[in-house]
Amino acid sequence: GFGAVPDFPPFPGPGTMASPAVSPDSSSHEALSSVNSAPACSPTSDSENLSPDELELLAKLEEQNRLLEADSKSMRSMNGSRRNSGSSLVSSSSASSNLSHLEEDTWILWGRIVNEWDEWRKKKEKLLKELIRKGIPHHFRAIVWQLLCSATDMPVKNQYSELLKMSSPCEKLIRRDIARTYPEHEFFKGQDSLGQEVLFNVMKAYSLVDREVGYCQGSAFIVGLLLMQMPEEEAFCVFVRLMQEYRLRELFKPSMAELGLCIYQFEYMLQEQLPELNIHFRSQSFLTSMYASSWFLTLFLTTFPLPVATRVFDIFMYEGLEIVFRVGMALLQFNQAELVQLDMEGMSQYFQKVIPHQFDSCPDKLILRAFQVKYNPKKMKR
Repeated sequence: GFGAVPDFPPFPGPGTMASPAVSPDSSSHEALSSVNSAPACSPTSDSENLSPDELELLAKLEEQNRLLEADSKSMRSMNGSRRNSGSSLVSSSSASSNLSHLEEDTWILWGRIVNEWDEWRKKKEKLLKELIRKGIPHHFRAIVWQLLCSATDMPVKNQYSELLKMSSPCEKLIRRDIARTYPEHEFFKGQDSLGQEVLFNVMKAYSLVDREVGYCQGSAFIVGLLLMQMPEEEAFCVFVRLMQEYRLRELFKPSMAELGLCIYQFEYMLQEQLPELNIHFRSQSFLTSMYASSWFLTLFLTTFPLPVATRVFDIFMYEGLEIVFRVGMALLQFNQAELVQLDMEGMSQYFQKVIPHQFDSCPDKLILRAFQVKYNPKKMKR
């Protein structure tokens, strides 16, 4: 049986990085406590490890959440005109006046977090979790993602260039799919683009180290996102980690049994939390797998525009697959009133055209809703 979703073993401490910007203390290699999949613990739990500045920051972040929540509630009540309400969402609240100051602070803070990684990972978990939910600043993503999944000094990195010289039975398949991965994105445009070349390299290398899974279609979107942030050897190491430690390998195995399990668990949540919508879906033979499979296989990278999807991915890197369940349920809750009025064809269109862009102007609102979803890891056991 599976433990709570997500099922993480304890993380080993990240080692030293080659990156000049960073010099984590390589002497502290103790294992870090495993990620707690419960909601953020009570405020007292790690406040004794926080400096006055950090405590103030935590209070600021919580205040921002409250403002967003109040804002979301008013947004929901004028549901009819929701589509064009995007522009005035945040500007109306006092959240924006603190923002530029907060962003500057956040920047300095993330520099510190990266330098004192082991300490933060062990002793300041609640604040770290809050900060990650607020989004990792763009320039820190590469290093923080690597630290989060402990991909900073993996032996497999040294095999990478050797793997590229070998040939893989999956090459044809990989070539065919690469053209369909982020076709709109500059980096991946055109057959001779650098993006397509490095994407091919990483996918091929992985298919050689994991013969059972080989290559699986949706995974190219995950690797593509990594490559937008970091060099190919590093992306390869992170991908190996995600496959090993984050249930992704199970999802991508040829039998797809784990995907079936995720769909089944998601259906269970749907039945419990949105019974009316569940009955409507059934009456229209609109199967959960029709809309949710890609959510799990590509972690919303094929659903949302990149700025929104990347925010979900930040959280996935720290909290695992649970965020996919949460965001999925949040989307259904948000759209239940519209969906129950549509037939099968209408719903398919709605999922493809409307849902992906509802939170473009304010990803924070999506994340906030996701964490208001009831999620019980114990019920998620097999």
